[in-house]
Amino acid sequence: MSARDLSMSRIFAIPTLLAVLTAIGLLAGLLGEGPWKWVCWAGVGIPAAVLLWYVWRADR
Repeated sequence: MSARDLSMSRIFAIPTLLAVLTAIGLLAGLLGEGPWKWVCWAGVGIPAAVLLWYVWRADR
């Protein structure tokens, strides 16, 4: 991959997506009841799982 292929949108796409997903999950946990708790679990759990996967992968 050359420097020309690494635009700002490509570099920050996944971190931005994870940040938005986390914010949605936190807001759902604070403001919602019932099914919103599932949104909260997904919104906080998926970014945490991605983080753990990258940490585990870096150790190999």
